[in-house]
Amino acid sequence: MSVTNINIRVDSGVKGEAQDVFSSLGLDMTTAINIFLRQAIQRWGIPFPIVMQEKKKPMLGCMKGKIWMADDFDAPLEDFKEYMK
Repeated sequence: MSVTNINIRVDSGVKGEAQDVFSSLGLDMTTAINIFLRQAIQRWGIPFPIVMQEKKKPMLGCMKGKIWMADDFDAPLEDFKEYMK
């Protein structure tokens, strides 16, 4: 197996934070990047989902999608259906 170098440019803060993460996993930067590259080859693509986040429109005065059940709250959600419309 022959070895080659890859030179990349990255923000120094990103590099430092990534090194901290990898170090906590017992990895160095070279090993982590090799893992990424091997996973990309195995999956024939980026080895994690890359998606666009849908911009959420503000729903002023609307409770739709904003109601959840608190741990110590026993009222049925039926009581709040009028707010869900």
